[in-house]
Amino acid sequence: QMEDEYWKEKYYIDMTDEEERREILRNNLNTKAELTNANLNFEFANTKELIDYYIYIIKSKQSELDNLIKLAKEKNIEVA
Repeated sequence: QMEDEYWKEKYYIDMTDEEERREILRNNLNTKAELTNANLNFEFANTKELIDYYIYIIKSKQSELDNLIKLAKEKNIEVA
C-alpha cells in the first residue's frame, strides 16, 4: 500500500482533477502501446538474452498497466 501511495503522489502531485484524468489516460495508452510493442518484439526474439529481456519488459509493462487501471478505477476514470 505504501508503494501505491508513493506512486500516486510522485506522478500526480499539484494537478487539477482534469489534468490528472488526462495524464492517467495518456499514461494508460502509452503503456498499452509499449506492452504491445514488447510482445511483438518477443515474438521475433532469437537469442536467450533477447527472450529474457522481453519477458522482463512485458512483466514490467503489465504491472505498470495494472497499477494505472487500479488508479483509474479509484478515480472513477473509465479506461478502454
